[in-house]
Amino acid sequence: MSKSPRPPDNRSALRYLGLATQIMASLALSVWAGIQLDRFLGIFPLLTVVCPLIVLFALFYKIIRDTRQ
Repeated sequence: MSKSPRPPDNRSALRYLGLATQIMASLALSVWAGIQLDRFLGIFPLLTVVCPLIVLFALFYKIIRDTRQ
C-alpha cells in the first residue's frame, strides 16, 4: 500500500498573495484620497504624491517587521 503524494503547502504563497493585495489596495486608496484632498484644498499634485509615499513607507515597515518573525 503506497501513500499518495502530499499536496504542496500553499500557506506561504497565500500569505504573500494577501500582502500583495493589501499593498495594491492601500496604494489605490491613498492615490484616490490624495486626489480628493488636492481638489478640496486646491493644491493639485502635492497630496497625490505625498499620500502614496507615506503609505509605501508604512507598508515597507510592516513587511520588514512581519518577515523577521
